[in-house]
Amino acid sequence: MTLSTSRLDRFISTQCQISRRDVRLMLAQKRILVDGVIANNIDHIIDKFSHISLDNQVLQANQASYVMLHKPVGVVSATKDAQHKTVLDILDLPGHVDKTDLHLVGRLDLNTSGLVLLTNDSRWSEGLTSPEKKVEKLYRVTLQNKLNADYIEAFNQGMYFAYEKITTRPAKLEIISDHVAMVSLVEGRYHQIKRMFGRFQNPVVALHRVAIGSLILTAQLKVGESRLLTPQEVAGI
Repeated sequence: MTLSTSRLDRFISTQCQISRRDVRLMLAQKRILVDGVIANNIDHIIDKFSHISLDNQVLQANQASYVMLHKPVGVVSATKDAQHKTVLDILDLPGHVDKTDLHLVGRLDLNTSGLVLLTNDSRWSEGLTSPEKKVEKLYRVTLQNKLNADYIEAFNQGMYFAYEKITTRPAKLEIISDHVAMVSLVEGRYHQIKRMFGRFQNPVVALHRVAIGSLILTAQLKVGESRLLTPQEVAGI
């Protein structure tokens, strides 16, 4: 999903139902402001978050929203679903945030809990999900059978998935206890963690995403709760 852009003259022409010639005259008369600055270029490129006013009347003032959610098991990572509650259904956000305008920054399976991010800023979400950015995602994994040191090397080497004909990127695995490990990935292949442990015939009992980059799901955000990210968190990740 790419954040759509448009030429300023096209936007003003459509919004005000006037010709682009009239828009050029308005620009010459310094009547149009973009993000608080007088616009004078008909080729000026704007996007959905550009603040635009004409004669001190606001034509567009969309705000970017960035949301952290502690997703419970049993909630689907989707905006619509006929059978299950979705992440949008359980969001509790300030009134100025339009939930229907949000999209997911990556997904978690129905039976996986933990950190989920949502936004209406597709440039930000594309940056986080791009493989080239190598943003780490940290998971706590509970296994049915005991772990041993062989897992660490196997995850670090990456694993070949015949169905996709790809080898996963190296993943970090830290053994916490006999049945619990922390796994860090920089990609998100289909059921990747479950499939990687499946190579050892060791079923995943529980999967919980703890962090995405520098954003950590702390105990302060209870299961099912959500909050807006701070500007520092948005920039820092």
